[in-house]
Amino acid sequence: MYDPTVARLTYRALLGRRRALILGVLPLLLLVIAVAVRALAGADDQTAADVLGGFALATMVPIIGVIAGTGAIGPEIDDGSVVYLLSKPIKRPTIIFTKLIVAIAVTMVFSAVPTLLAGLILNGNGQQVAVAYTIAALVASIAYAALFLLLGTVSRHAVVFGLVYALVWEALFGSLVPGARTLSVQQWSLAVAQKVADGNLVTSDVGLPTATVLLAGVTVLATWYAGQKLRTLKLAGEE
Repeated sequence: MYDPTVARLTYRALLGRRRALILGVLPLLLLVIAVAVRALAGADDQTAADVLGGFALATMVPIIGVIAGTGAIGPEIDDGSVVYLLSKPIKRPTIIFTKLIVAIAVTMVFSAVPTLLAGLILNGNGQQVAVAYTIAALVASIAYAALFLLLGTVSRHAVVFGLVYALVWEALFGSLVPGARTLSVQQWSLAVAQKVADGNLVTSDVGLPTATVLLAGVTVLATWYAGQKLRTLKLAGEE
């Protein structure tokens, strides 16, 4: 189910100079904000939770997921180079699964690591806030990568649709509209983080059992459907 050659090509595409710079902008901004907030307000658990929840998890993680998830396959479909992979004796679900692993890894590195560092800067992991949001970022990275990889497989406008989802649904509706929160990857990951953090600094509108089922279900279904959609892509000359 994992092909090293596909993985190497995908890493090369995602971590090229231009895309790596784009991926690094938001993590760098988070760290700058963390340093500035710590310098101006000192160490405060609530402030740390607000910054990590309001910027890192609600904005940075889904946007990085969009870049990594759609970038793992979307450009290859757009420019036709995916034909090279499809012509090889590699099962198409294997291609999808390999690209998913790469997208997850890239999303985790560029979102969870800076989230942990920012949390340590903000309050030194007081009340386990930094660790809780880092775990939330790790969990969310898996679901986002699967969702946006699927989007990159089914649409030529995956980045646009992904950004609309990340910025409008997750960051806006997912934070403000009660009913929308139950259908938010952000809230599902917060349910996991809530179990880790001390006190009531991290909360979620979704219970942990429900969140776990939804996270697993969305990841599995998105990966499976992306594999099915890739199967329908026909090479020139195929009957």
